[in-house]
Amino acid sequence: MKRQFVLASVVLTGVIVTAAALVAQQPPAAPAGAQAPGGQAPAGAGREGRGGGRGAPQVPGPIEKVADNLYMIPGAGGNSGVFLTANGVVLVDTKNPNNGQLILDQIKTVTNKPITHIINTHTHGDHNGSNIFFPATIEIVTHENTQANMKKMPAFQDPANAHGLPDRAFSDRLTLLTGNDAIDLYYFGPAHTNGDAVVVFRNARVAHVGDMFAGKGQPLIDRPNGGSGVEYGSTIGKAAAGIKNVDRVITGHATVLPWQDFVMFGEVNRLVLDYSRQALKAGKTAEQASMEFMMPEKFAAAGYTYGGAGRGRGAPGGNFAIIFEELNAAK
Repeated sequence: MKRQFVLASVVLTGVIVTAAALVAQQPPAAPAGAQAPGGQAPAGAGREGRGGGRGAPQVPGPIEKVADNLYMIPGAGGNSGVFLTANGVVLVDTKNPNNGQLILDQIKTVTNKPITHIINTHTHGDHNGSNIFFPATIEIVTHENTQANMKKMPAFQDPANAHGLPDRAFSDRLTLLTGNDAIDLYYFGPAHTNGDAVVVFRNARVAHVGDMFAGKGQPLIDRPNGGSGVEYGSTIGKAAAGIKNVDRVITGHATVLPWQDFVMFGEVNRLVLDYSRQALKAGKTAEQASMEFMMPEKFAAAGYTYGGAGRGRGAPGGNFAIIFEELNAAK
């Protein structure tokens, strides 16, 4: 077993990381819809509402209580989950680089227990960027595809950073810990990437779904890391059918939402796929399809969108272009 990492003993050497310095250290924005180097999401990718959109504070926190023993830290990248167990803390996602100490500072406002595990929901640097801050004594867990994707990231090419890579990977399902501390990890197929893990805090009836559901807008489909617009809705449908007794979800970048919103997001993505198939069959371009698509009132009233004026995500065509490419390749 790995030694536990005592929060109180962690001291950030060198300079003190201030909020202003942290903003300066953020990577430059990639062009809209572009894939940043090393499997990281483009700057702003998947950012819906709070927790990293343009103009949002690029510092973590403040920490928010989600359920008994379960908290969320928004900001400075993807939402981080903080689960207090009998023997320590399980941290889900570590945000952009240079946020490790700031994450610890937030955790220490609710507990002095040691961090025992880190779970990364997927490969992007706004969700695993501060892994290397934490020592090798903490076990890092991901899906096996995410493990492979992370090994390709420039941040982990330096041997000195190898301790930030996953120590343990799962295929379809893995349960960490036992009893009231039990955490179920699931994989249902490609969506945002080909390694999106659903992390279920069983006793709290809450799931952390990462950027499979970043928010209610058009999702990022990361094709270089195995994401799929064709499979996106189906994958969420499998998760909805296969996971029981969950009431709420910690999203990748928005607030905590009802489980039914995640289920409905799967419906939205299946609707977009069906529309894409019809548009392709009718001889329309992806750009035409994106501009003509109208969100049904059922979903629009619930706050779901699929691209703005230019239909987003590297328009023309946005995600419709990605889906068209997948559909054409499958012919």
